Amino acid sequence: MFELTDEQRMIQLMVREFAREKIAPVAAENDRTGTFPQDIIKQMGQLGLMGMMIDERWGGCGAGAVSYVLALQEIAWACASTAVTMSVNNLTCEPIYRNGTDEQKKLYLEPIASGSGLGAFAITEPDAGTDAGSARLKADLKKDKYILNGAKAFITNGSHATVFLVIARTGGQPGSRGLSAFIVERDTPGLIIGAPEKKMGLRASSTVPLTFEDCAVPAANLLGREGEGFRIAMEALDSGRIGISSQAIGIARAALDEAIDYAKERKQFNRPIARFQAIQWMIADAARDIEAAQWLSLHAAALKEQGKPLTREASIAKLFATEAANRICYDSLQIHGGYGYIQDYKIERLYRDARVTTIYEGTSEVQRIVIANSMLK
Repeated sequence: MFELTDEQRMIQLMVREFAREKIAPVAAENDRTGTFPQDIIKQMGQLGLMGMMIDERWGGCGAGAVSYVLALQEIAWACASTAVTMSVNNLTCEPIYRNGTDEQKKLYLEPIASGSGLGAFAITEPDAGTDAGSARLKADLKKDKYILNGAKAFITNGSHATVFLVIARTGGQPGSRGLSAFIVERDTPGLIIGAPEKKMGLRASSTVPLTFEDCAVPAANLLGREGEGFRIAMEALDSGRIGISSQAIGIARAALDEAIDYAKERKQFNRPIARFQAIQWMIADAARDIEAAQWLSLHAAALKEQGKPLTREASIAKLFATEAANRICYDSLQIHGGYGYIQDYKIERLYRDARVTTIYEGTSEVQRIVIANSMLK
């Protein structure tokens, strides 16, 4: 039986209180206006939430993957936009922590893990999303600098990031073998940060395109060695998928809470609609799926803490949790009837926010490929 430690429960309760007191009251307005919650992110850094799996020596809190899963669920319950900002920052921290030199960790990891800076992970390109190995952004070594030319797309945190972890093509190796990872500072000449995308959901998070025009990055900012970029990215995405599964669980929990509250209050045929079997079955199915998703996510996180392989388990957790979140938001909106389609009700925002979870950090189709390949080896 999996039992949370006293420390993990304490972190869960602390983040729940913070999320409900500080984040939830402004979430709807930030979504409406597309406002990035800069002050809240800074407070989250002070609480240790921006580098939860990073050792205290490098600005993190060293709480571990299980605590990270629990905390991210609570943030996502209040605001999915804030949760993805936290998730991507943690995602950016880990490759530097695992592969960086002490100098790189001091200069770049410590600020983003402590929350005084913000990280962004740049792998997706306009023509290279699911097929990350076909990335075209080039990095040519000239003396003591790599000159980057090309573009990235859909970069979360991009408008406010101080550090970008960028996957680019080096040397003459084809496909994934020719990719390398670079740490790029925000103010590097030649890095052009585009206007924020106008999105269906997650409107209080920042998503931008990046353009690199003769962007000169010091050779010392190569992360690991040339040709290791794909490995570095895939290892990071294992943790990223745990994060997105947790975000989806938080959204689903919020949707179920909204459905229950509304079903108890709304009356038809002289009784609350919660008394009707059709509504009860929707609620029961949602509770079942949330419970299952939580255990899958915690299992993957526990494997990570133990240093065990988790690629398959992270994909299973993300696949199940994100598809469940979309079903649960659909049913919750259905329970609300026409009112669910109105912006005054939280479920309208949750429904929009949930949709992208089956797309980013590996689509549901990719997760099925990963899972099937692991079973057929």
